Amino acid sequence: MKLWSIDGNAQKLDGGAMFGNAPRALWSRWAAPDEQGRIDLACRALLASPLAGKTVLFEAGIGAFFEPKLRDRYGVVEDRHVLLDSLAHAGFGPDDIDVVVLSHLHFDHAGGLLSAWKEGAEPSLVFPNATYVVGRRHFERALDPHDRDRASFIPALPGLLQSTGRLELVDSEHSRTLGDAVRFHFSDGHTPGLMLAEIVAAHDANGYPHGGVVFCADLIPGRPWVHVPITMGYDRNAELLIDEKKAFLDDMLARDVHLYFTHDPACALARVVKSSDGRFSTTNEVPALQARPLAA
Repeated sequence: MKLWSIDGNAQKLDGGAMFGNAPRALWSRWAAPDEQGRIDLACRALLASPLAGKTVLFEAGIGAFFEPKLRDRYGVVEDRHVLLDSLAHAGFGPDDIDVVVLSHLHFDHAGGLLSAWKEGAEPSLVFPNATYVVGRRHFERALDPHDRDRASFIPALPGLLQSTGRLELVDSEHSRTLGDAVRFHFSDGHTPGLMLAEIVAAHDANGYPHGGVVFCADLIPGRPWVHVPITMGYDRNAELLIDEKKAFLDDMLARDVHLYFTHDPACALARVVKSSDGRFSTTNEVPALQARPLAA
């Protein structure tokens, strides 16, 4: 199996919103804001092939489905569908994708499933053969969002996914589609039922998965958020997220699972380390993956 980092459309969002209650004097050391106070964010997917005998795309980024006014409001940089360009650069087309795994259905993680905006045209799914794997509790949230995060969802998307007949809703550690090759972890601090996908590598002498890669989604969007107290203003429950993140990082550290970041503009993959005083950070940072063997 080999891994590719697949860049989608880039985004610029308010730095204060992305760093919650952290002061600008602190977060601006990690992410320099522009004149509007916005910081650069990637919307990066992960491609694995063959995984359980399939070509699997983890997430789809924000895409280009927004009309121009909303594209500007949400800081989407390019008007073309960058995800499809990146897939082509890696040697894959939309027809090649067998499975799309979605941590959640917020537009900056699932918008890339949709065709680029055209005036007068209804959105359509761009992966005609894919099975879509989504957490059950989060899918239920997408069907009936809370007022706090209603604007983060694409109203038409759940129906489009259901209409394919290839939607699998997951509520356990493994899915029917990917079997034991992918292990799911669940988190509620950012949004109910956020699903974190771990590509399982070898097992240790005790039979536990060791190594591998986990798609951190919005539990840990990038390296700055590895610091346990740092959360986003978009998180529904910051205190819960902090507790979830600490337990998650301890687990990944103990099993040497690499962290894969979707929103970090300069780093796709890193190992987590912990100092003697209990602070988490990253090492072995990799900006991009190009047909990288899992064990590398």
